[in-house]
Amino acid sequence: MDKKVLFILLGSLLSVGAHAEEKGGLKPGEAPPPPHAMDEGYRGIEDARISTVEKAKEMHDGASVSFRGNLLKKTADDRFKFRDKTGEIDVQIPPSVFDEREVKPDHLVTLSGSLDKKQDPPLVRVSHLEK
Repeated sequence: MDKKVLFILLGSLLSVGAHAEEKGGLKPGEAPPPPHAMDEGYRGIEDARISTVEKAKEMHDGASVSFRGNLLKKTADDRFKFRDKTGEIDVQIPPSVFDEREVKPDHLVTLSGSLDKKQDPPLVRVSHLEK
């Protein structure tokens, strides 16, 4: 009799676990809308306020910035010249941020980081690069 009760309890616990797996998680369905068609929800880097080089030069030291533009050239070991439609600024991008991705001057990239106005000229210390 005890074995029957144990078997029933074990069976019910396993069925609850299997039933729980059916709820939640990612389910197949329609493709998500393109980012420009989203009205609400998390959109990753698209949610970050995209600034311009011109505006960044007026911001305070340590301000968080995001730019969309092109890396023009390497100026030092981990320093580059970045340009958007409003101007150019020096950026510092550690190799770990590149994460072995190759970027060319004609690639449109989004950079996020913090503004260092103590440097002359001002510099953006990049913490995220999206190609």
